Amino acid sequence: MNSTNYILGFILAMTAIVAIMLTGLREVTKAGAERNEAIFNKRAILMSVENYLGGKTVKQLSDDEVENIFQNQVEQVVLDVQGQELELESIQAEDIEMGKERKKADEDRKWPLFIFNEESTGDKFYILSVRGNGLWDEIWGNIALKSDLETVAGAAFDHTGETPGLGAEIKDNASFRKQFQGKKINDEGGEFTAVIVRKNGARNDRNEVDGISGATVTCDGVTDMLKEGIQYYQPYLNKLRQGSEIQGALIK
Repeated sequence: MNSTNYILGFILAMTAIVAIMLTGLREVTKAGAERNEAIFNKRAILMSVENYLGGKTVKQLSDDEVENIFQNQVEQVVLDVQGQELELESIQAEDIEMGKERKKADEDRKWPLFIFNEESTGDKFYILSVRGNGLWDEIWGNIALKSDLETVAGAAFDHTGETPGLGAEIKDNASFRKQFQGKKINDEGGEFTAVIVRKNGARNDRNEVDGISGATVTCDGVTDMLKEGIQYYQPYLNKLRQGSEIQGALIK
């Protein structure tokens, strides 16, 4: 009996010691882990405007360079369902977790918007965050629009568990992402269409790209994600368009 009590006491004591050590280790490394996660997310956002980063790829940027770009060239906006900018002191666009927002009712959701200012030309690029479903789990991405609010400047995608060599190509295949550059999110009549990932090849050059062979479900998921995701930003984009039209009329 005494031997049993001793063993149980020893196990409990060691369990407590290990728990305390793990808690302490987590607190010590917490700040670094959070910074690394923030840098990772910022890199994912900048992937959509990689062609406008002064000749460097996102992978070539140091962590400090990524932080510097966000501090000096990126405006962060948080939107509600009506496309209104929210004045929030405790949260920025980069803090919004799209996975959590997606589970909320539309009227309770917040959408992050990033406005990238290109240094040499002063051009603005509007980066929209989108999220949807692939074959096995969630997929997500960022799509950048040029200042005409219609032409795609670039896109980047990621996933939780799509099949390597098939659905995972939405992230891994640079040529797939490159197809989105120059595509339009509206048809020739100005109606919103988003960009369609078409099985067996794009049917038009305006707003369709070639799908990935053998990854039909994932590609359909990208199409649905873009259509639904960009649609949520339409109230804000429409306000910007109206403002540009009014400003153009006043100049004339």
